[in-house]
Amino acid sequence: MLQFEEEIDGGGQASGAPHVQLNPNDDSELNNGPYDAGKQQDITASRVRVEDKRIINGKADVNQLVPFKYKWAWEKYLSGCANHWMPQEINMTRDIEIWKNPKGLTEDERLIVKRNLGFFVTADSLAANNIVLGTYRHITAPECRQYLLRQAFEEAIHTHAYQYIVESLGLDESEIFNAYKEVDSIRQKDEFLIPFIETLTDPSFKTGTHESDQQLLKSLIVFACIMEGLFFYVGFVQILALGRQNKMTGAAEQYQYILRDESMHCNFGIDLINQLKLENPGLWTEDLRKEVSSLIKQGVELEYHYAEDTMPRGVLGLNAPQFKEYLRYVANRRCQQIGIDQIYEGANNPFPWMSEMMDLKKERNFFETRVIEYQTGGALNWE
Repeated sequence: MLQFEEEIDGGGQASGAPHVQLNPNDDSELNNGPYDAGKQQDITASRVRVEDKRIINGKADVNQLVPFKYKWAWEKYLSGCANHWMPQEINMTRDIEIWKNPKGLTEDERLIVKRNLGFFVTADSLAANNIVLGTYRHITAPECRQYLLRQAFEEAIHTHAYQYIVESLGLDESEIFNAYKEVDSIRQKDEFLIPFIETLTDPSFKTGTHESDQQLLKSLIVFACIMEGLFFYVGFVQILALGRQNKMTGAAEQYQYILRDESMHCNFGIDLINQLKLENPGLWTEDLRKEVSSLIKQGVELEYHYAEDTMPRGVLGLNAPQFKEYLRYVANRRCQQIGIDQIYEGANNPFPWMSEMMDLKKERNFFETRVIEYQTGGALNWE
């Protein structure tokens, strides 16, 4: 560190001139010592090389982002930054008017809104905790860590969005935020996930053995393919269906942004899983593939139970049997993405409009406005 002398020193150095304090053990030329070419070569040889980087159990310096090996992770990080948004930018005035009007929504529609918020307000906190306290610790590729930090921030934004909706509508916060304990269909999904969270967040859990590496891989699959890739989709369809009917459009707009974020989270997780399998082919055993297939089936049943609970009668042109087909279709897609056989033969997508919802650059969205451009910093330009 540079230090400034307040008076002229014995060597005639003027006050205020930088006085460099060198490490007395430093034998570089700056300290009048000989230049050691061998030592310099050893230092250069320790630089991070692309071939030394690995998703887990890597020996390269995790603090050094470049040289890039996993460019796909860096590209997703940049895309996440470009998609930045904040909940309070979205006008909730019309939602508040509809919610306060006794005839604004049916009781079934109100149940959908409250159940959705009851699940999501804690689900994204679980996801963030899993990243910050678990996954991040075990991933040794800095490009992937960079994206995970962005993802954790986005989970915080999503929790903020749900709280913003709850506060705007004047809902009972205690009822909504405790739903994950008090509503069976929500609690069962969370109870399914918690063992996998506890595996990765356990301070004594370390990768490096076949068993622990398989546990990590399985947990990554549960979070990418089941939590973010399946458990969120009934809620997304329901709230976005409200928006399509010009109801709760402020909430629906936020859900549309969240859906886009979560789609990228899911895709990143799947890329991470497939890269991990590629680098460690011995982990992807027949037994693990069967176990993953069984877990996906459990996920479908739990999410279908949630669909039945949130809409016991048909509403918004939707009904629970449609969700059974949709969840099977989504589950088949997840199986295909990670390289296992599809589980539900012939399952089709009853909600093709959902794919359009994921793309904010469509000429029109379903809320009777046209998105011109979505800019960094959350600035939306509308016609």
